[in-house]
Formats: sequence, structure tokens, C-alpha cells
Amino acid sequence: MAGAQISLRVGVLVVAMAMTLGAAIGTLAGYYGGWADTVLMRIMDVLLSLPGILLAIVIVSVIGPGLRNAMIAVAVVSVPVYARVMRAEVLRVKEQPFVLAARALGATDWRILRQAVLPNCLAPMVVQATLGMGTAILETAGLSYLGLGDEPRVPEWGRMIADQFRYIRQAWWTVLPPLVAISAVVLGFNLLGDGLRDLLDPRLKRQR
Repeated sequence: MAGAQISLRVGVLVVAMAMTLGAAIGTLAGYYGGWADTVLMRIMDVLLSLPGILLAIVIVSVIGPGLRNAMIAVAVVSVPVYARVMRAEVLRVKEQPFVLAARALGATDWRILRQAVLPNCLAPMVVQATLGMGTAILETAGLSYLGLGDEPRVPEWGRMIADQFRYIRQAWWTVLPPLVAISAVVLGFNLLGDGLRDLLDPRLKRQR
């Protein structure tokens, strides 16, 4: 229960950082297109081509171990997913009639983005953020297990597994509580994300 406070806070902060940066990149790339789209998306493609946990390990190794740095590393690894989702939604929304009408009336790009484009792109980002919570918690726990997370005295689930793993032959049951907690939380957020996707996707409603 003590570890849940830290792990859930880690998941929220990591998703918030990744979604904010990813949404900004995806919005710029999708709305303006051209060289900005090409450059930003090629950078995202490079990040996506690398294994996420290995890239996070490299980042933490460079900036130093610690829970804060582990969160930054996991957030950086997660940015391309949110950028891709946001770009796809912006490309779809910016061709809608209400956006074209706002542009014809002389609205500025900032006003169009703030009032017309971004509000209509939130649903897929919320679903992706919910799904990303489980991934963020899992990857941060993996870094803590490898000794790249917080100090040993901090009750973080990955650190708990690492501390108890040395006694797995004598007392294997001591490893189960943090393992079960991580599995239950990740499964719960994945199910929540699937439910939100079914609820917010109008195409699935029409198929029913």
C-alpha cells in the first residue's frame, strides 16, 4: 500500500509529461505540415525504432540514477506514441468544415487550435494516457529493479522486488505482493483504457 502511493504518482507524472510534450509535437507536425512535420516525425520514428526499456536505461545512465531521472527517461521514451496519436487526430480534424470556416473568417492559428482543433482531439489522447499509465508504472518498476530508480529505503514496487529477489529460494512468497500489485494495476489500467476507447469511439458505437 505504501508502494502504491509512489507507483501511482509516478504513473500520473510520467503520463502527464509525455502527453504534454507529445501533444505539442503532434499538434505542430499535423497542423503546419511541411518541413516541421518531416523533421519532427523522423525524430519520433528514430525513438520508436529503439527498444523502450533499453533507451530508458541509456538515458538514466547518462543523467544519473534516481526516481526522478527514471521518470524523465520513461516519459521521453513514451513521447513518440502520444505525438503520433495527436498528429493523426490533428490531420483529421483540421480538414473538418468548422475548422475551414474559422480559417475563412480570419481566425488566428492559435485560436483555431485552442477552440476548434485541440478539444476535438482529446478523446484518443485520454484513452492513450490511460493505457500508458500501466506501461509507465511497469517500465519505472523495471528501472528500479535494475538499481536505477530511487534509494533502497523508498518503498517502490520495483525496488521491493529487487530487495526480496535475493531471498527467493528461502522465502519465495515475499516477492509476490509487489508482483501481484504491479500486475493488477497494469491490468486495471489496460481494461480502463479499452473501456474508454469503446465508449469514446463513435465508429464502434455505429458498428453496434
